[in-house]
Amino acid sequence: MCGIFAAYNVPEVENFKAKALQYSKRIRHRGPDWSGNRIINNTILCHERLSIVGLDSGAQPIVSPDERYSLAVNGEIYNHIKLRDQYKDYKFKTLSDCEPIIPLFEQYGVDAPKYLDGMFAFVLHDKDTDRIIAARDPIGITTLYMGRSSSKPKTVFFASELKSLVDECDEIFAFPPGHVYDSNTDKLTRYFDPTWWDEEKIPTTPVDYKLIRETLEMAVRKRLMAEVPYGVLLSGGLDSSLIASIASRETAKANKELEAKKEGVDASHLLTGVDEEGHLAVNGWNTKLHSFAIGLPGAPDLAAAKKVAKFIGTIHHEHTFTVEEGFDALSDVIYHLETYDVTTIRASTPMYLLSRKIKAQGVKMVLSGEGSDEIYGGYLYFAAAPSAAEFHTECVKRVKNLHYADCLRANKSTMAWGLEARVPFLDKEFLEVSLNIDPKEKLIDQKAGRIEKYILRKAFDTKNEEGATPYLPDEILWRQKEQFSDGVGYSWIDGLKELAEKSISDEQFASPKPEWGADIPSTKEAYFYRLKFDELFPSKAAASTVMRWIPKADWGCHEDPSGRFAKIHESTVVEN
Repeated sequence: MCGIFAAYNVPEVENFKAKALQYSKRIRHRGPDWSGNRIINNTILCHERLSIVGLDSGAQPIVSPDERYSLAVNGEIYNHIKLRDQYKDYKFKTLSDCEPIIPLFEQYGVDAPKYLDGMFAFVLHDKDTDRIIAARDPIGITTLYMGRSSSKPKTVFFASELKSLVDECDEIFAFPPGHVYDSNTDKLTRYFDPTWWDEEKIPTTPVDYKLIRETLEMAVRKRLMAEVPYGVLLSGGLDSSLIASIASRETAKANKELEAKKEGVDASHLLTGVDEEGHLAVNGWNTKLHSFAIGLPGAPDLAAAKKVAKFIGTIHHEHTFTVEEGFDALSDVIYHLETYDVTTIRASTPMYLLSRKIKAQGVKMVLSGEGSDEIYGGYLYFAAAPSAAEFHTECVKRVKNLHYADCLRANKSTMAWGLEARVPFLDKEFLEVSLNIDPKEKLIDQKAGRIEKYILRKAFDTKNEEGATPYLPDEILWRQKEQFSDGVGYSWIDGLKELAEKSISDEQFASPKPEWGADIPSTKEAYFYRLKFDELFPSKAAASTVMRWIPKADWGCHEDPSGRFAKIHESTVVEN
């Protein structure tokens, strides 16, 4: 993961370069390893690099051998080995997983993103036609913004984060996931067209537990592609615990395979950090998987994470923070998140603090469990769904909006410290399998013993399979959903509400800013965050990039997004 800034068709681009470099510098936290820029015609591409694959030769922008194409990418392409084999006649200049985008574009044009398996945001310039193409991954795991300026009406700007655009653009929006922009038409077109996209089309496919398990295992396996120390975020909840368990198995398996192949194997192949399929890296640091957890002292998540780590055999790192330390980080968190959404800020603060600790321990990439709750209706408010059809429609809507919420949180909380987060649950194949399951299989029915994400849990419940090794302890596999901002310790959210109550007077709360229009904060906590956001990003264009995450009011759900306000929530603590 890296940071990109690009400006297409800039008047007097050489004079604009100094500004462009300053805008790019604002996102250097995303790419602390190297900075690069390139001017082509009236376009400038800037890149801040975090090196994960192709460490010695992956500097960007990447330029094609004939110097026709220039490419700036933020992301990881998991099928890059397969693509390199596909283009044997192309003279690759680097070992970067992103370089195959250039020959892909030469063959497929704006359809090129369809053939990428990964998380990405890229800007590609064709010097011969003075054309620019920009694209974002299908779900929006990787952040990307697009902007325009009334003072430069023919210029189009792109950046990994909002902060690089606010001083230049008076129109900014989040680049839509699964879309490609083409300067030839000046239009955005959706290239991602999965079978589940129509949220009103209710699937009827029966659940296949083995397929769910195998597809998620493959999703984890391909995301272990790296040449640097990696680990897993482990909250002790179902999602992160499953990812950690699979990653631990895959790392151990790869270690054994590499040991067996050492004699007679091409040493350069081992140094690339991939197996024959281009999936898995193993280096000395990763001979055993490391896991990381955070919470307030005595938090329910810490106890659960410790139990999981012991069970799956990771080297576990437990970190704590105080409510006061969380308060002190709020302004920095909102600056990096670029949102005023309540639930995102609540959950991002401990993740932001943990990411700093992880980076300090020498790790550059982690796996995380985002996406499962949207795919399987795991939030406790889904128990109030009036029907299976509405349950499914809400799932698809949540997946489509992940780039405003959990994807944004996972990307920016970690990248604030130059740490990359990868999210296996949002793998294209796993989404295809999971969102085509009959939603009747996903419904929450406590009386029938079907808790939230029942079928995902069942897919990894192997205790009745002969010779199978359990993935997780039963009390973790069947632990009720605890949202991350709750699981780090209930006093965290309680403390935030108390802080907002002290900070925002009744008179102030009753007089929202006129420029907020209809987007009026409904609680003092939301008001508190909005004021901080406005202070950091005073441009009116900035607020247009934010969407607030709230449960379904028309299902009778509580306005507060915390899972503790769902009627079926149970306070559970896992014993060590």
